[in-house]
Amino acid sequence: MFHVGDAADRDEAMTEGSFEEFYAATYLRLLKQLVLVTGDAGDAEDLLQEAYARAAVRWKHLRDYDRPEAWVRRVALHLAADAARRARRRAAALLRLRLPPPVELSPDSLDLAKALRALSLGQRQAVVLYHLVGLSVQEVAEQLGVPVGTVKARLARGRAALARRLTADELEVLHDDR
Repeated sequence: MFHVGDAADRDEAMTEGSFEEFYAATYLRLLKQLVLVTGDAGDAEDLLQEAYARAAVRWKHLRDYDRPEAWVRRVALHLAADAARRARRRAAALLRLRLPPPVELSPDSLDLAKALRALSLGQRQAVVLYHLVGLSVQEVAEQLGVPVGTVKARLARGRAALARRLTADELEVLHDDR
């Protein structure tokens, strides 16, 4: 169990310092509090990072607040509440849908899926849309909202990374499903 201590004293001491000092002095304490609220350390870290990002751009004004830590905590708690509402709406929507049967992948497809996860998101999107969906380079560029040259570069890098990870038979899955 951790002790939250007297927040007013800590906040008062931090109003004079830099944002970096404020962040270092308050991060772990706020993270522990948010983990208790969210029930998940990863979610708590994400929410707290967003709250600190918002505080950083306002630090010139926030540092003069009586309790800047309370401001960051309030923002993080609001973000947590928003995330919980979105999750509830998403869950309700999913309950209204008929879920499709689970996808069963062959061993080669499982290897491909694992190798694809190792790519950057952009490379993975380009490879899947081009090789597995069958879109042209131009169509992939339009779908992703990027230039054609970016798609070509992502495809080249993605293919090179996949070639290092997969055997020739496993790479053939890219072409069989097209």
